[in-house]
Parts: sequence; C-alpha cells; structure tokens
Amino acid sequence: MPAAKSTFSTSKEYQSFRNSIALKKESVEHAGGIKTWSLYDYGPKAVRCPLVLLPPATGTADIYFKQLMSLGSAGFRVISVDYPIYWSHDEWCIGFSKLLDALGLDSVHLFGASLGGFLAQKFAEHTKNSRRVQSLLLTNSFIDTNAFKHLPNSKLYKMMPGFVMKRLVLKSFPRSKVDAEVANSIDFVIERLDSIGREHLASRMTLNTMPAYVEPQTINAQEMKVMIVDVLDQSAIAPKVFEEVSKCYPEAKVAHLRSGGTFPYLSNDQELNMYIKVHLRAFSQTRYTAGDDFEWGSNSAK
Repeated sequence: MPAAKSTFSTSKEYQSFRNSIALKKESVEHAGGIKTWSLYDYGPKAVRCPLVLLPPATGTADIYFKQLMSLGSAGFRVISVDYPIYWSHDEWCIGFSKLLDALGLDSVHLFGASLGGFLAQKFAEHTKNSRRVQSLLLTNSFIDTNAFKHLPNSKLYKMMPGFVMKRLVLKSFPRSKVDAEVANSIDFVIERLDSIGREHLASRMTLNTMPAYVEPQTINAQEMKVMIVDVLDQSAIAPKVFEEVSKCYPEAKVAHLRSGGTFPYLSNDQELNMYIKVHLRAFSQTRYTAGDDFEWGSNSAK
C-alpha cells in the first residue's frame, strides 16, 4: 500500500464501513481443489435474491463500499464479491454458481463494472436454463473482449511480472485534469490494485483479454431487466464500446450520469445509488425482490 493513503480510504464513511461489515470467506470445490471467495454481505439476510456486485479487474470487494452502506441501510441485501483465480470464463461461471449454492441463493441481480459487467453477462448466458439472473446492471462494461485488443495476448499474463501488468492498467486511467471526486476515486482504485497479488491480477487480465463475446440474444430471450449506466464525462471505456452494449439491449433502461469517470460507484455514488434503487424497486413485493418487502416463508410466492 502507498505510504500516503487516499482520501476515500481515510474517510469516516470507509472507516464506518470497515467497522460495520465483516469480510467473509466462502470456499467452494473446483476441479478437485478448493477456491475461496471473499465477500461483504450487508442487509436483511432473509432476502434470497440479493444484488451482487462484481468488481472490475482493478478492484476488490470493498470498491463498492458506498453501495453496500447506502443500499444495505435502505433495506436491500447487497453482496460484494472478490473472486479467486480462474483462467476461463466458463470456470468462473461454474465457480460463481457454486458460490451462490453455498450462500443458499437461487437467483440474483448482478451489478458489474468493466470486467465484472462482462462476467455478469456471461453468467446470465451460462444459467439461461435455470434463469438465476433476474436483472443486469452494467457500468463501463463491454460485450466483446476485442475491446482490449490493444493489450498483450491473453496467454502472456500467467508469466508477466506484476509491475508490468499494473503499468498496463494505469495507462488506461485519465491523464487529463479531472474533478476532485473522480481523482479521489482513481487514487482509491490504485490502492486496491496495489493490494491484488500477481497471480490474481494475471487471472483477471486473462479473463479481460481472452477471445470471447456475449450472445445478447440469449440474455434478451430471458426477458430480464437490464440497466446500462452511461457516464457522460471521460471514461476508460471508448464511446463505441458503450454503443455496442446499448445496441445489444434495445429494451434496456439507460441511467445517465452527468459525471463519474471510470468509477462512478465511487465518485458519483449518490446519483448512481438512486438509479439502482429505482431499478430494484421494480421487483418489490415479489420473490425476486432484493429488499425486505416480501414474506419469504410464504407459499404464495409471485
């Protein structure tokens, strides 16, 4: 960690988060071995269809501390995960499915940023028959890893030094002057990046760049609600990538944020959290609610 900590990591809000919500570990079987997921779980535990937050390649589970505190306090169950090492999207989807089994969750709403958004879409594909994903919320995400064709081949990361990978990541961050909150969000993410081990980062960079794409027709056929976050100022995701995502989900609701940069869940959390609440309230008083407004023991589930 850097000697001088970021504004966010020394804030009262972050300290309250760390003091209020414990980081948990959940182990699942994988190919004869064990994979351990880290997660924060906040809100009413009776809820069986929570909002699960998937971080970008640069993030850890606490990158969503502002969503955990705000949405959890508003009566929603929110889970933010930090995934272990997987080297393919299929492996990740199998592992995530086992995690949900271990947590006793039949279905979820998925919020994903960048790589997290891509994995959310792949999981919706993976579980098309069981329909474990009730809705998607995508921020600065993509539908084809070709969006990162400018980066080294996916096969190179297993042996690449950590400092080289981190340098590649940092090159994608804005170099021009940004407002204070965006700058603070970047500083906080750099701290998170520094805490990620070499092999874990190699795994994420591999998932971010290995040839793969989303089949949106598979997701659209499930008639799930999709919300796409559109950040109107500078972002690490090219405008054409956002346009591709939007075209794939013509029925999606678009949440327009005036500002927020690459990490709006940190730099413009109040506006984003408002959109998330509106999205989730469409499921109120049904078995797919992420809130505490449904009698889960009832046999009259909608």
